[in-house]
Amino acid sequence: MRAWVLLSAVLWYLTGVKIYVKLHHNSPILACMDFKRAKKETVDPTYLWIGPNEKPLTGNNQINITKTGKLMMEDFLEAFSGLYTCTLSYKTVRAETQEETIVKQRYDFMIFAYREPDYSYQMAVRFTTKSCQGRYNDLLFRVLKKILDNLISDLSCHVIEPSYKCHFVKIPKHGLMHELFIAFQVNPFAPGWKGACNDSADCEDITNHNILQARDRIEEFFRSQAYIYYHDFNKTIPAMHFVDHSFQVIRVDSCRPGFGKNEGLHSNCASCCVVCSPGTFSPDVDVTCQSCISVHIYGAKSCT
Repeated sequence: MRAWVLLSAVLWYLTGVKIYVKLHHNSPILACMDFKRAKKETVDPTYLWIGPNEKPLTGNNQINITKTGKLMMEDFLEAFSGLYTCTLSYKTVRAETQEETIVKQRYDFMIFAYREPDYSYQMAVRFTTKSCQGRYNDLLFRVLKKILDNLISDLSCHVIEPSYKCHFVKIPKHGLMHELFIAFQVNPFAPGWKGACNDSADCEDITNHNILQARDRIEEFFRSQAYIYYHDFNKTIPAMHFVDHSFQVIRVDSCRPGFGKNEGLHSNCASCCVVCSPGTFSPDVDVTCQSCISVHIYGAKSCT
């Protein structure tokens, strides 16, 4: 496999790296020659581009091929992924005899569509409680979820998969305490979330921006709970209160159907959700493409 290097906004032929184009963005300009050849005089050059469907490429509203053989694709889609081949033909001319020789050079481009992963956040907090029995634990749990949902609802984010368990915890210098271990996920796909996209094709840019704001708001909420505990309560401490420094957050990535992560295959875009290659598919928001020998396209969402 060959690779390309960006020089003056044009990718020249080198060795080793695959090309990744963000979904619905324009591809880089691909030159049908290597950098060494580009520095020399080329006589009567002609260029033949072959696309992933093994048919000659012609210019249209999404594909632009210049007279000097440069290729650029607009609004790059999953189906545009694959092997692009350009054959450069040119002549060498012996000055003393005018003898002409036709030289052909083939250049291969392996191009993949990708999109940014969708972020969500797995969070965990702890609250003290008077007892592991009784209805007040469940009440605090439900009230907390409602508060957090209200805090981030304008961002089209919501709390999903909430759960809690009560445990006995031995605290140094405080003896045995009852604590609620609460876990939940903050997700950017609350009902009506597509309304925040404003017809944007790259809606993950918007949803990821929103989920980062939601994370910051929730973190600030629990930080304020710790402040209240230390500054607003004098000698009377409520039986149920936030345990300082118990807030934990981990980012969880997911990929849209037809895309997945593969650090081994796409080491230069390891954090990207890259289009599933032929022979694989991804039907849901997992982060991996699954094997399926009957799939012959890029971006398959089912094994058919």
